[in-house]
Amino acid sequence: MCKKILPLILCSFFLVVFSCAETYNKDLIVLNNINDSLKTVYAPDKRVARFDIGIHLKNNKLILEGESDQPQAVEVLVDMAQNLGSDVENKINVLPDSTVGKFQYAIVNNSVANIRSKPKHSAELATQAVLGTELKVLKIKGDFYLVQTPDGYISWVDHGGVKLMTPEELEVWHEAEKIIFTKSYGNVYKNEMSEFEKVGDIVLGSQLAVLKEFEGSFKVLYPDQRTGYVKKSECFLFNNWINEVQPSGDLLELYARELVGVPYLWGGTSSKGMDCSGFTKTVYLMNGFIIPRDASQQIMAGNDIDPKLDMSELKKGDLMFFGKKATDSTRQRVTHVGIWLGNEKGEFIHASGKVKIGSIKPESEYYDAFNKNRYLGSRRYLDAEDPLIMDLKKVSMISKLKS
Repeated sequence: MCKKILPLILCSFFLVVFSCAETYNKDLIVLNNINDSLKTVYAPDKRVARFDIGIHLKNNKLILEGESDQPQAVEVLVDMAQNLGSDVENKINVLPDSTVGKFQYAIVNNSVANIRSKPKHSAELATQAVLGTELKVLKIKGDFYLVQTPDGYISWVDHGGVKLMTPEELEVWHEAEKIIFTKSYGNVYKNEMSEFEKVGDIVLGSQLAVLKEFEGSFKVLYPDQRTGYVKKSECFLFNNWINEVQPSGDLLELYARELVGVPYLWGGTSSKGMDCSGFTKTVYLMNGFIIPRDASQQIMAGNDIDPKLDMSELKKGDLMFFGKKATDSTRQRVTHVGIWLGNEKGEFIHASGKVKIGSIKPESEYYDAFNKNRYLGSRRYLDAEDPLIMDLKKVSMISKLKS
């Protein structure tokens, strides 16, 4: 009797297990599809948003793990997993995470902070931020901090390049009167009357807090409380500058030409070295705008003003894009950007090897057949109403970081 019942019991047991396993596998498929959809909606560009979530089965339990700086998307994913009726374990690390503690922000403390793709000095340079730039801290790993820049870029900076701050400290820094450095390169001096001793160097677009104004200089304060002096002839009070700056093609050309000869540096956005989009980003910053970091992001902003690709409607200051044109089997690929100068010589300015002039006209000494032949179109940022173009007259960096 027992010999006949045991196979039936075992058969029933395996049918239940198989049925449960099948249910879990179906739930896993459904949840992975939801996960992919959420990533597409909330974090389509990993450079500016993180949603790196993996889902797998372990001991008949759905395990959700990874990290994201999109808490709303994480909440949706967890809710959907639980609504499926499966046993769920949430191991997702939501950024900013607990390693940050009270230091949710940082200020760039050197002339240039090198921000890398991974938390090590040998990693690829992803981008840069200049002295005084306010950053959001997402995670701390040893001597490196995962930070987000005002243009949204997420990468790693070493501790020596920045000063960590609490929200209260950031507010104090933000409210302090500041200078903005408007020359391509210079120094902060230890003494007002002497250029012999230096506190450090300083680059275009840098900001420091003001302690005192003198006839020919400002006494300034670094984020780490160092003090020094900057020549008045090389800077402006930030509030005066931002209120008075009038963005225009001429002003864009002025700052673009100021940077001629600056060497090309992959990932660079400073006058020490810059890549093509770092160059355009810096020029627009000095016109009062924070624009997207990379060329492939910059082409998504502003207004399309050359759909026919004949360059007939371009105006000085428009961004020109270059790369590989779309084919029947491949998508368009943007790999380069420059600024149209809008003169009879058909000139544009870009960072390629170094910041230099190019031209679309064969008779010009600057003729650039290579880029002319891979021209993809142009976008106009001036007077464009676009959330990707941050106007510093209207929106402060600190509000952008806290959003």
